[in-house]
Amino acid sequence: MSDVVVIGGGISGAACARVCADAGISVRMLDRGHRAGGRMSTRTLRDLPQGVHPADTGAPYFTASDDGFRAVVDGWLARGLAREWTDTFHTAGPFGLRETKTGPMRYASTGGLRTLVEDLADGIELRTGAEVGPLGVHRLVDGETPKVVVLAMPGPQAARLLADHHADVAALADQPYDAALSLIVAFPERTWPEFDGAFVSNVPEIGWIADDGRSRGDGAPVLVAHSTPEFAAQHLDDPQAALPDLLRALRSVLGASGEPVWSHVQRWTYAKPTGGREATFHLGVGGIGLCSDGWAQKSKVEAAWRSGTDLGEAIRDRLA
Repeated sequence: MSDVVVIGGGISGAACARVCADAGISVRMLDRGHRAGGRMSTRTLRDLPQGVHPADTGAPYFTASDDGFRAVVDGWLARGLAREWTDTFHTAGPFGLRETKTGPMRYASTGGLRTLVEDLADGIELRTGAEVGPLGVHRLVDGETPKVVVLAMPGPQAARLLADHHADVAALADQPYDAALSLIVAFPERTWPEFDGAFVSNVPEIGWIADDGRSRGDGAPVLVAHSTPEFAAQHLDDPQAALPDLLRALRSVLGASGEPVWSHVQRWTYAKPTGGREATFHLGVGGIGLCSDGWAQKSKVEAAWRSGTDLGEAIRDRLA
């Protein structure tokens, strides 16, 4: 039987499991998806004229201001898993790209951000396609009762698993999240102005656009656009129905011409927490742990890693 079971295969869950495994604690991960990644999800486009291209459908990049995370990123860079992308994004509106804005270095991955989560979880037992029901009073998970159960997922999802028998932890876990839709679209060729990413304003459908070919470094004519929360909320029941409006808005901003050779809309019901927290995790006396990007003052990939890492260290100290 595992000492720790981590439910959720995103970066916070993988970071928590990594600390436990490195400390010699028996740990395994469960995720309902087909692969680890969570909101650092990657979809592989295989039938493009340019060949295979992995497109990031969730988080489009990450930064590294946390010293601990910086060390992890340095390892990824050294092994060619991550790459420096850009420190300059555009602002944009309904009639095109505007001025550029310089900020911290943004990192991407040649194989898609999912591969970085998989690297963190390397060697750790992971069961995918796992449907986990409400957490009972005895914390029975997947046929066993571990010493610690970690819910590494957005707060509303954790709260649903806890509500029946752990109402106090459920109330602590729950927090509001914005929804989002991701439009992934591949064109026959590049017909838009040169840019890396753009924060979009005054366009009701879209708030962010990335040139995924420049992010990957392969130059593929692939764009990824994230919707506004308001637009996403109107289309959660049928995200594919939003494709024409999203594509129309994308064209209005970038002037991209030509008919797409591939397109898809990905739904993220819990894309981003709307508020922050001072604490980076929760570990109760009852053996339930909580971690995610919601356990941070600002939602970032590195904040999710820090949340999982801090929880893993607390579990290590408790079980030592």
